[in-house]
Amino acid sequence: MRIVVVGASGNVGTAVLGRLARDYPRAELVGVSRRTPPPAPPYQGVGWHEIDIGSEDSTPRLVEVLRGADSVVLLAWLIQPSHDELALHRTNVEGSRRVAEACVRAGVPHLVYLSSVGAYSPGPKRRAVGEDWPTGGVAASSYSRDKAAVEALLDELGRREPGLTITRFRPGLILQRRAAVEIAGYFIGPLVPRSVYRGVRRGKLPVLPMPSELTLQFVHTEDVASAVSLAIGQRAAGAFNLAADPPMPPAELARLLHARHVPVAPWLVRAAARVSWALRLQPTSPGWVDLARWCPVLDTSRAWTELGWRPEHDARATVLELLEGLEAGRDHPSPALRSGRGTVNST
Repeated sequence: MRIVVVGASGNVGTAVLGRLARDYPRAELVGVSRRTPPPAPPYQGVGWHEIDIGSEDSTPRLVEVLRGADSVVLLAWLIQPSHDELALHRTNVEGSRRVAEACVRAGVPHLVYLSSVGAYSPGPKRRAVGEDWPTGGVAASSYSRDKAAVEALLDELGRREPGLTITRFRPGLILQRRAAVEIAGYFIGPLVPRSVYRGVRRGKLPVLPMPSELTLQFVHTEDVASAVSLAIGQRAAGAFNLAADPPMPPAELARLLHARHVPVAPWLVRAAARVSWALRLQPTSPGWVDLARWCPVLDTSRAWTELGWRPEHDARATVLELLEGLEAGRDHPSPALRSGRGTVNST
């Protein structure tokens, strides 16, 4: 078996390599990334190719690398620079298109794509939705628009190439301890001192100001990697939601952090994000506030019943693990997970 992982050195890619090495010890693992990580576990023993899928001339090299693969796992995704939406689109949408087209030209029978809850159209928070919910995205979020665009191109590809099995995973927020520095760089920025994370984790946050409409869902990176491995083994087709229980409305998240939830108007949070982002005080664009407000709560029963997927980490433990990593300032040898240097994300 030959498995190619595109975006193999990021948050999810690192976990996927480790999981595949355990589940398929005889498989040939091939990694594609913009920068080759050092020869340390789980990167050693992997055949590496440095390819920027955002480059217009990357398709011939992709075809060469993908030829002979039994499965291709597409994880590569840019989160930053959030102020340059065209650059994000070139990699996230056009780069994904290049990988998908290279799969067809190389005769790959199975493509596994990591989508997101962000691909869904606005949906309910008081009931969970299945994989048949529309994937039109949230218009105010460039991340959501790009995820929805890739879903649309995969829809078209599936109609045109019925011999290609396409698996799509739509997870909630993907977290783990060793990606804490990377995640902080994408969404929080360098101005928040480590002592703040220490205080939050140790229950010293007095209040949690959040809009009441927000309900967040989390899933551990290792559990996403488990789902990818199961899909490869079963060559499962279609879409699968991934999230750990329980869903976390603001009051539940506040209890976890030993804080008191203080409801805040969504427009006020968005305005604060817009101003601070425009001034480059923090890297999270206001579209992320809109996405958190409008994305639906996920029903994960299909992954449980059809894949046999069972997350080993619940949502509470996953959040606390991330906070521990933020407090410790954990870094990782992969360039994509290194402090202040990673831009390719797999969420």
